[in-house]
Amino acid sequence: MITLHHVAQSRSFRVLWFCHEAGLPCQVIHHSFFDKSLRSPDFLALSPAGRVPAVQVDGQVMFESGAILDYLAETHAPQFHRAPGTADRIAYLEWLHFAETIAVSLAILTKHHIVLREDHMRSPTVMRLEAKRLEKSLLAAARARRGQGVCGAFSAADVALGYGLVIGQKFLRYTDPALTEWLAALTARPAFQAALAQDGVPQIYTRDFYEAPDD
Repeated sequence: MITLHHVAQSRSFRVLWFCHEAGLPCQVIHHSFFDKSLRSPDFLALSPAGRVPAVQVDGQVMFESGAILDYLAETHAPQFHRAPGTADRIAYLEWLHFAETIAVSLAILTKHHIVLREDHMRSPTVMRLEAKRLEKSLLAAARARRGQGVCGAFSAADVALGYGLVIGQKFLRYTDPALTEWLAALTARPAFQAALAQDGVPQIYTRDFYEAPDD
């Protein structure tokens, strides 16, 4: 049994989604960003930055979503992994980690639109530049797809990237078919729908869309 410490809409959704894709039993412990539970000594012992996800699996604790996905795929769901020496190993590693490039843009946009509550704290210029960077990154991943994923068959890398695509629509209006078709394919997956139903009440993104303000 995997125990997942989770906040709705956060990067821990990647792990929740992957567990449904792989059919891995998962106990979900829901947390909130708005109380002090993630700063408690007990939680900091699981995740030193006080963030989610944190998982307890195979008698160990892990706290980085990309590493968790790679470990779970390698040890529990090899059909979603690309082992050393296989043809798609390099692509798998590149795109799995490229998901963090996307996540950085999402984090910056989230901070400016949501976390920084006063208008004078926000930078419309940063919002626009980072939205454009996010769009370029997502398009690069979308155009790399071969069949169901960036490695041909669906893999853990597609879960990591797919989370970025799903959250990215809070800041971008997708018009390119590469993005709209990719989004439709991901969100139609039964495992995605099952994870979404278990995600919890939205805590971070309470609007459908966040528009960059004018200067």
